[in-house]
Amino acid sequence: MKIQVLAFGIAKDIIKDRALEMEVKDGISIVALKAQLCELYPDFEQLRSLNIAVNADYQNDDFILSEKDEIVILPPVSGG
Repeated sequence: MKIQVLAFGIAKDIIKDRALEMEVKDGISIVALKAQLCELYPDFEQLRSLNIAVNADYQNDDFILSEKDEIVILPPVSGG
């Protein structure tokens, strides 16, 4: 299945774009998506954490994605 992934912050810098279309297996989990992202873009492995939101809600690594989901990569943020 094809999915659309939106990226913000350093994730946007890593993929060199705001959005990415990916071909993934049906029933892919977030942990498998993260692994695929690290394979395509090794700089993701340097991040302390990588959060994924699906349809505006943070999801855990075992969440299963569907083709129509809105997927957003949210890298770690720092503040003061």
